[in-house]
Amino acid sequence: MLSQQRDYVLRTVEERGVRLIRLWFTDVLGTLKSFAISPAELENALEDGMSFDGSSIDGYSRIQEADVLASPDPNTFEVLPWVDSKTAEARVFCDIHNLDGSVFDGDPRQVLRRNLDAARAMGFEFLVAPDIEYFYFAKPGPDGVPVPLDQGGFFDLTTTDVSSSLRKETIRTLETMGIPVEYSFHEDAPSQQEIDLRHTDALSMADSVMTFRMIVKEIAAMHGVHATFMPKPLERVQGSGMHLHMSLFEGDANAFFAKDDQYNLSPVAKMFMAGLLRHAAEITAVTNQTVNSYKRLVPGFEAPVHVSWARNNRSGLIRVPIPKRGSPSATRIEYRSPDPACNPYLAFSVILAAGLRGIREGYELPAEADANLFEMDDTMLDKLSITQLPQSLNEALRLMESSPLVQETLGEHIFEWFVRNKRHEWRQYKTQVTPFELDRYLRSL
Repeated sequence: MLSQQRDYVLRTVEERGVRLIRLWFTDVLGTLKSFAISPAELENALEDGMSFDGSSIDGYSRIQEADVLASPDPNTFEVLPWVDSKTAEARVFCDIHNLDGSVFDGDPRQVLRRNLDAARAMGFEFLVAPDIEYFYFAKPGPDGVPVPLDQGGFFDLTTTDVSSSLRKETIRTLETMGIPVEYSFHEDAPSQQEIDLRHTDALSMADSVMTFRMIVKEIAAMHGVHATFMPKPLERVQGSGMHLHMSLFEGDANAFFAKDDQYNLSPVAKMFMAGLLRHAAEITAVTNQTVNSYKRLVPGFEAPVHVSWARNNRSGLIRVPIPKRGSPSATRIEYRSPDPACNPYLAFSVILAAGLRGIREGYELPAEADANLFEMDDTMLDKLSITQLPQSLNEALRLMESSPLVQETLGEHIFEWFVRNKRHEWRQYKTQVTPFELDRYLRSL
């Protein structure tokens, strides 16, 4: 099968007149990286990989062990639709290996592969469908203040909706690259958008999220607009999340579905949810990896703060959507804390590992919290044994550092680099004097 896909890639490059093949991979933080090869090098790249200097990539190699191999995954080959047909280009995602062919510990894609293999050893395939939110702004001026393109709200549409036109072009481009879209609409905040991708296996979806972010930014830039996945770019309005709809399948059967349960949730689903809830705080530094992420995770702005679950309560961390027509295959859970600035390979890995830990150890799911948790004080929450997610990157890192689960999931290489990098980010943030402080204290103190 793999040889057939390689033949397809080589044949497509020749038939479509592709001039450059871009090899895509990510650093530890999820920033897309790339270098290009010519068609003449493609067959060798598919067979033996292409070496490059790993010490140039954040979180990869040290100087004394610099070179690594980018091994293209032929199943991810696509011709880039926004490039002029006269200079056709294609992309292919790569796994990163050491020069001896062994798995490179600093590659986020390989981390997800390893955790998916652990799920398969238990008989499960992990499927994910993200709801991805983001903002469009006019090109930033000298003051750097973001300027929304509109003042719309949920599902707004006007005949002069620039954002709607950008979304339509983005969706057409996504579909051309084999990424199916389920929904798209204007979100609640000014100039905020949401595009929901159709579910697929977690590795393909992580690749799709990386491609999605590139396409959104590329299409926006072509029209003189700036797109951002910053979790909270505007004050006093909602931030951008990446809600994840998830399920485990055993062959063709949805392991989360149980016909006779009042929620249609199987014991596997409940233990998976219990694992997510128990380990939620310690994985949050990965699912919400920036200082700005915690400006979104505050009460009153529709983002989850409380470690709880319910069927249709959006104030909790896990929501159990009611499937259309009670379809067994549509039974799923929605994990609501991640934001679109995360590294999807690492985020999917820690979420899966937490859920699988719940299944392996038989965690018991706590009672449903179906009240509006935003309206409860701390005393009421304590009585219900409901805790909160970390409220700062510093707190999230402290919990992550003491988590054997996260260290095991990410591996020592990425775990140590991630913590070190994010501790540096927190120190930089902590020493900033903000406009808020100047406005509040400079004249009064």
